[in-house]
Amino acid sequence: MTNKIIKIIWLVFAAGIIGFTLFVWAVSVNFLGLFGELPDFKELENPKSEVASELYSADGVLLGNYFRENRSPVTYNELAPNLVNALIATEDVRFDDHSGIDLQSMGRVLFKSLILRQSAGGGSTLSQQTAKNLFKTRNLESQGVLSRVPGLKMLIIKTKEWIVATKLEKAYTKNEILTLYLNTSEFGSNAYGIKTAAKTFFNKAPNELAVQESAVLVGLFKAPTYYSPVFNPENSLRRRNTVLAQMEKYGYMTKAEKDSITALPIELDYKVENQNQGLATYFRELIKAELIKWTKENLKADGTPYDLFGDGLKIYTTIDSRMQRYAEEAVDEHMRELQKKFENEMGNRDPWIDENGRVIPNFLETQIKRTEAYRNLVRRYGAESDSVNIKLNEKKRMRIFSWTKGEIDTVMSTMDSLRHYKKHLQTGFMSMDPHTGHIKAWVGGINHKHFKYDHVKQGKRQPGSTFKPFVYAAAIENGYSPCYSVIDQPIEVNIPGQPAWTPKNADGKFSYEKMTIRRAMAQSVNSITAYMMKKLGPRVVVETAHRIGITSDLEEVPALALGTTDVSIYEMVGAMGTFVNKGEHIVPFYIDRIEDKNGNVLQQFTPKKRPAMSEEHAYLMVYMMRGGFEESRGTSQGVPWTLRDEGNELGGKTGTTQNASDGWYMGMSKDLVSGVWVGGDDRAIHFRSWISGQGGQTARPIWVKYMAKVYGDPTLGYTKGPFPRPERPLSIEIDCNQYELNSSRFNDFDFDPRKNDF
Repeated sequence: MTNKIIKIIWLVFAAGIIGFTLFVWAVSVNFLGLFGELPDFKELENPKSEVASELYSADGVLLGNYFRENRSPVTYNELAPNLVNALIATEDVRFDDHSGIDLQSMGRVLFKSLILRQSAGGGSTLSQQTAKNLFKTRNLESQGVLSRVPGLKMLIIKTKEWIVATKLEKAYTKNEILTLYLNTSEFGSNAYGIKTAAKTFFNKAPNELAVQESAVLVGLFKAPTYYSPVFNPENSLRRRNTVLAQMEKYGYMTKAEKDSITALPIELDYKVENQNQGLATYFRELIKAELIKWTKENLKADGTPYDLFGDGLKIYTTIDSRMQRYAEEAVDEHMRELQKKFENEMGNRDPWIDENGRVIPNFLETQIKRTEAYRNLVRRYGAESDSVNIKLNEKKRMRIFSWTKGEIDTVMSTMDSLRHYKKHLQTGFMSMDPHTGHIKAWVGGINHKHFKYDHVKQGKRQPGSTFKPFVYAAAIENGYSPCYSVIDQPIEVNIPGQPAWTPKNADGKFSYEKMTIRRAMAQSVNSITAYMMKKLGPRVVVETAHRIGITSDLEEVPALALGTTDVSIYEMVGAMGTFVNKGEHIVPFYIDRIEDKNGNVLQQFTPKKRPAMSEEHAYLMVYMMRGGFEESRGTSQGVPWTLRDEGNELGGKTGTTQNASDGWYMGMSKDLVSGVWVGGDDRAIHFRSWISGQGGQTARPIWVKYMAKVYGDPTLGYTKGPFPRPERPLSIEIDCNQYELNSSRFNDFDFDPRKNDF
């Protein structure tokens, strides 16, 4: 009888071994599609894991990431030894001894779970956990028909993880598996992978982590939210100390070391990465649309398109992180003070006013209808429902932007917040190397979190007098010298079918003095620009502006001379760069190259160049632009001498539109061309005083601060000095004394209203 029982036991044991072996085989080949697919060998050799794409500056600084899972991989050599020790001591102390499956651990789990009915932990090795991370063995997509059978699902999952773990052990070294695990694990707070986790919680690289910091991060593997040092600090501290105890237990530290470290508090430098933080926030968001377009148009070797949010692309831009920081500082410093000045002038009055200085009625009620919040309420309640108005005026908790106090927690209605935000002045700034077309700095607004609209390329506004250089460029190309003189007096331009155009000067007066067109542009005299427009014709000016680099549609009307058609900072800087770049236009350029995650160059970008005007004419326009600094009462005379000393030559042009709705400044040196715009989001929002709202007050100070910071940083290599002069002698005279002697063949403009028809 005893022999029979023993025989039955052996038969059952043998049947179990054979049955389990067949089960493992059936799972490994997905027999009849019952168990779900396993990764093939190619997938094991090149495991797919979503990796964030990284955006770098020209000087190698990481500007930001594009991701669904914020993950950037590291190599084993980039890991702190104490991090590796904490991981092994806590998660898999026999990691170096097993081949993917720890039979001793499995036995312990089975004995405690089935015999003692106690919790025994998971028993999974690091190799198994890596298999789970890499190949999503627990996702619905990897499940077969039998996974629906109660009790079988977890057995099938575990079997898959055993199989994949043993294959990983054959394909990778222990160090590689450990690194794969750390690169693919989730740590909470939108941090995937050890590199992102170390930066998120401690603002460190993985090889800079102290042992107590490593213990905090390793402790998160058990339950990222429950043991979060941010949301559950007491749980995190307890778990950290458990990890430290494990390290002492297995000889990775002494008891004295463990006791002293256990007594330390958790000190975080916590910051969850998002697109509203860091450098170049507006630029990063704007360039994202172009990168998505690029990924759709370019295919990988397997014929599938690239994925910006998961393929770990490395995008290298032309932005210089130092210059970007200086630009952002300049904007912050000036706009903070300008907003205070604006609010002091505004007092308790609303800033949305018409041309007569009267507050526009129902302005906010009109503006709210353009918002997503209003559209959502209309979809929910209907356009005629009273509920829409009730909800718009319902108070709720929110965080709002403030220059003086940072973000403020407050209670406001949607209408209240609209009123608050509409009272803020906005800005845009861009700086470019005119010789390469490389954009060095880009500030699209005052705060990307609260004001998403980009004012560099997306936004277009009337340029006012900053458009005048294109009128004078047309004049220079048509043989006029900067010394050509015109009388500042009323001018009337008539075009059939259009009302007569009689522009006034900014101060409403005419001096009736004769002045050169260089001085006229330097002082921004409207009447003389209008006269040159009359001489040349709108079509010639439009053609010139487009050839030089303006891409917006321009109205062929005389008033265009004073900048009445909307343009962007982006195209204005590109066009002005043509003057400094000896007449060659380069489309402003901001992506240098794109690499895959392994560093292979996928595309090297080159700027688009074309000849736009002769070198001589370009130099003469630089000379004209210098007039703002060099002519008496030039609009750039207020620029501090500290920028203009050491023989430095600078060019600049202010611009202010009607009612001071828009303030502009275009500034250039031999190495940089920059553009600034300042104004309200709506044209009705502006200073009541034209003097306070003019470009020399609102926009130029940003350029001044930026250039001072650039010149103050010798590591950038930007030096003061003159604009290079053409090697060939000029064919157009710019010595005005000599010009006067030779100008007998020219007739000065004499005032005669009967001859002022167009």
